[in-house]
Amino acid sequence: MTELDLPAEIAAERQAFTEVLAALPGSAWDEPSLCAGWRVRDVVAHMTMPFRYSRMRFVSELLRDRGNFNRMADRCARRDAARLSSAELAAVHADNVENPWRPPGGGYDGALTHDVIHGLDCTTALGITREIPAARLRVVLDGLTTERARKHFGVDVAGRELHATDLDWSFGTGEPIPATGQQLVLLLGGRVVPGLRPLSRESAT
Repeated sequence: MTELDLPAEIAAERQAFTEVLAALPGSAWDEPSLCAGWRVRDVVAHMTMPFRYSRMRFVSELLRDRGNFNRMADRCARRDAARLSSAELAAVHADNVENPWRPPGGGYDGALTHDVIHGLDCTTALGITREIPAARLRVVLDGLTTERARKHFGVDVAGRELHATDLDWSFGTGEPIPATGQQLVLLLGGRVVPGLRPLSRESAT
């Protein structure tokens, strides 16, 4: 997949998740996601934040938390999830399927990774079966194994070989960790996946 292909892949990923959101019963929005401490509505509020905030507002919010992005993201997601209804959040997501937003320094691959991880945070926690295309997963997996991404998510893959059982992708050497591509995305994103040992630095051997 080339850089020119990514905007279409991002739009396709958002459209698929838009359809998931449209089918969710009201109670599902308040269920816990795989993103620690966030409900599904908090995750969607975070996913749509780039579409709702101007650059000036983003900087202003960041300054409120003295440049700590994680603290700012958590505060804004919880606040916005409380202020906006599930219908409003779903509508913002649907209206921005083709939005060209890219995370600072992340490029289109970063935008795709953002959508895929947080989409899985919701669907996996809710037990919704959804197969993300293999080509899309490879882009995300490659991005998550960079040093920058591993530092951001606090994971350690030293002495381990991550091996996707459902697509042609592997990374590292050592103790084999076979899992589906989607499970590996979640592991590399610092999430807890049932049946698999976390890759957090605290649990690394």
